[in-house]
Amino acid sequence: MISQFRPLQKKYLLLSFLVLSLQAESQSQPDLIQYAKPIIGTEKMGHTFPGATVPFGAVQLSPDTDTIPYESNNKYNPDVYKYCAGYQYTDKTIVGFSHTHFSGTGHSDLGDFLIMPSTGVLQLNPGTADHPENGYRSAFSHDNEIAEPGYYKVKLDDNNITAELTTTARTGFHQYTFPKSDQSHIILDLIAGIYNYEDKDVWTFVRIENDTLVTGYRQTNGWGRTRTVYFAMSFSKPMLSYGCKDYSKKQPYRGFWGKFNQSKNFPDLAGKQLRLYFDFKTEENEKIKIKFALSPVSTKNALENMQAEIPHWDFEKTKQEAQQAWNKELNKITITADNKEELINFYTAMYHAALMPTVYMDVNGEYKGLDQNVHKADGFTNYTSFSLWDTYRAFHPYQNIINPKRNGDIVQSMMAHYNQSALHMLPIWSHYANDNWCMSGYHSVSVVAEAYLKGTLVTGADKALDACVTTARQRNYEGIGLYIDKGYIPQDKNGVSVSTTLEYAYDDWAIAQLAKKLNRQDIYEEFSKRSQNWSNVYDASIGFMRPRLSDGSFKKDFDVLKTDGQGFIEGNAWNFSLYVPQDPAAMIAAMGGKKKFTTHLDSLFTMHLPDAFFAETEDITRDGIIGNYIHGNEPAHHVAYLYNWTDAAWKTQERVRMILKNQYHNGAAGLGGNDDCGQMSAWYIFSALGFYPVAPASDQYWFGSPAIKTATINLESGKTFSVEAIDQSDKNVYVKKVMLNGQLLNRRYITHDEIMNGGKLVFYMSAKPAK
Repeated sequence: MISQFRPLQKKYLLLSFLVLSLQAESQSQPDLIQYAKPIIGTEKMGHTFPGATVPFGAVQLSPDTDTIPYESNNKYNPDVYKYCAGYQYTDKTIVGFSHTHFSGTGHSDLGDFLIMPSTGVLQLNPGTADHPENGYRSAFSHDNEIAEPGYYKVKLDDNNITAELTTTARTGFHQYTFPKSDQSHIILDLIAGIYNYEDKDVWTFVRIENDTLVTGYRQTNGWGRTRTVYFAMSFSKPMLSYGCKDYSKKQPYRGFWGKFNQSKNFPDLAGKQLRLYFDFKTEENEKIKIKFALSPVSTKNALENMQAEIPHWDFEKTKQEAQQAWNKELNKITITADNKEELINFYTAMYHAALMPTVYMDVNGEYKGLDQNVHKADGFTNYTSFSLWDTYRAFHPYQNIINPKRNGDIVQSMMAHYNQSALHMLPIWSHYANDNWCMSGYHSVSVVAEAYLKGTLVTGADKALDACVTTARQRNYEGIGLYIDKGYIPQDKNGVSVSTTLEYAYDDWAIAQLAKKLNRQDIYEEFSKRSQNWSNVYDASIGFMRPRLSDGSFKKDFDVLKTDGQGFIEGNAWNFSLYVPQDPAAMIAAMGGKKKFTTHLDSLFTMHLPDAFFAETEDITRDGIIGNYIHGNEPAHHVAYLYNWTDAAWKTQERVRMILKNQYHNGAAGLGGNDDCGQMSAWYIFSALGFYPVAPASDQYWFGSPAIKTATINLESGKTFSVEAIDQSDKNVYVKKVMLNGQLLNRRYITHDEIMNGGKLVFYMSAKPAK
């Protein structure tokens, strides 16, 4: 039996010191968590979750409002898409509270270890939204719901139970206030999950260690095909009894476990589909608390995580510490703005940009690697959940400014991934010791190169470049061999040939820049040449990027408006044809020059894209579209800034402010598209500050139009970089001039070093464009 109280005095003392430091620091910082609203993005396409977590924490303890299956009649069930984060604001019932969630994704997994309190006759079926009375789910009202950074509270109406949630990095803390009842229950559903299907649970193991401690693990085959999560669950009050129902299909071989009645008070449980319950008697307003810790390695480590992070039963103390951690994170940028709505948009964006990636190691540094062996992070914090097709664009550049140490650890985590990979590749889209290979490009190379080019990391640069090159030469991955041989990917070999060619070309440019910095001339020349491959899919006769076939001809049946079957992933030719962030000037020249390109860009924002052209693409909806510009998905996030390469830079300023107003709002439906692990929010933060990384691995951030009055970025070095927008208003969106440290800037960008060295950037704003 595992001891519940193993002494960890040294770790407790260290954690106590860190908590005291946080408390002292928080007393001198403004309260910014009042402006961060986790409920924003929980309706429609945002796919965010409202529950409790800490910055980049491994536990995301949040309500799930339905149990929609991934498949229906052996076909994909499109309704499941709404539940990528487990919660939809318009739902009327809560199924329970699970411990792992992605933020803002367009595909999903997780939803591990769902807990639900109940009273009365025990029901182990979750029921349905139409008939919640047939299961353990409960009706709820948003009038009785509170969602704050690090804290969630809701009243479960059907059983008159108040649920409260908070977390540390690896441990969820539940507090349930019960009515008086001789039949109070805590249900632990080990079948429930997000993007669930019948055989997703590979195996589940549970031990009842004593009357307050339960341990176990769950292995699933979903987006991550070999994902195993261990847990330790501790009750504040001894259970009276417990039981389990096994919903697994009968197996041809079952051994001799039939000698036991495993359904009631049996401490050694295993199966594919288990639901457990724990019985209590409660007095009126009695609180039952649960600490639920996770580990990627073992139940022993999960218990150690719990004891190190929450060695007490003081819920308010843990909540306060979680909110102090959030206030510290939000205070890395302090702003003044015209109104509270803009403060809420800004700090909610900062909140959403600090949810992922997540810590993926125990307090002792151990984690499970891609090789399924246990590794120990040496000198860095190991992270997981890299949605790189999204986050390389603005999220990682943002972290390189406000969290360079953390972003450096993220890059080291990617290098650990590479070293453990049987394919010798950096991550594409990885989580929980798995690469799920989602989306296109090999954008980890951009993140890795950027970190070294901007000085976030210094040591290990040559090994990092070697990893980037090896990844980019992996001929059997998504057309890379054809791309190397032909200079493009043929459409008859790959259905997203054009967008993948364009993305590879940018990534190759990022590799070339790092090679140049390291004086690796052969690599620089190879990948500089590859970075020009975008031109091989440009059809000058129509002015758009276009699919080419193996014989070199362009695809004849081609629609520049349609998003499906035209050679692009989650976008159309109008948006993706503008994806040459490494060389906008060359792209503009190819498209006919500055004047013609400006007219073309104007048309993108002002034309109308009928619904029929994106009806088959679930990641794009009307809410995220302005004209034919698709902001609700990532490929065109840099596009509004391309006017800077023309004679109409003022149009960038106009468009950016319009997008900020159109796509970001207060309220549950406040995001026009998936937040995608913080990318949508990072776009907002940069754009509100007045600059944006068009080519992320470049050191240049191109000017737009600041939407704040003032901002101060509190850098890790102790320096500050301030932004002031004089005379800025909803009307005064145009930039007359820009001053850096009192000197006039005669260029349309600021460099990374100029930000990190500290100083002051002043925009002088006007109602009239500077033409």
